[in-house]
Amino acid sequence: MAEAQEMPRWERKARIILALLGLVLSVYALHVELSRERDPDYRAMCDLGESVSCSKVFTSRWGRGFGLVQLFVAKDSLLNQPNSVLGIAFYTLQMGLGLSLSKKAALALVLSSWVSVAGSIYLASILAFVLGDFCMVCVSTYIVNFALLYTNLKRRKAIEGLKEKIG
Repeated sequence: MAEAQEMPRWERKARIILALLGLVLSVYALHVELSRERDPDYRAMCDLGESVSCSKVFTSRWGRGFGLVQLFVAKDSLLNQPNSVLGIAFYTLQMGLGLSLSKKAALALVLSSWVSVAGSIYLASILAFVLGDFCMVCVSTYIVNFALLYTNLKRRKAIEGLKEKIG
């Protein structure tokens, strides 16, 4: 039998900090997008120049449904939500599932983190190669997503070790 591990002591604090940071970034992104839609002259704090503009990114085609949903439904469809709304749901899920020590919750955390990292890589490539922009809020969420993946992988390994020790 493999040596059982304890839950990393830093994991709970790291998850709370990362998920809260992700939530704050996502809520701010939603605020910027909605403010820009109401007022095209709105200038967000993260708009530092022509090629450093988060509002330009958030209001682009790729700011909703990863730019993919509108290929299948109307641009203004209820299914074509801002990416920030998806982020709010993801970070809430990370906090909620983080309360459980079950193997299923640990697996769901890891799988959802892999999806978020894949989305981050996709959106980062759009940011760099299609939009030619730098978005501090976007890059910050990518970092949070990678950090949550690391945290979730460590958590899953520890939970599997605890379950082996118990059962």
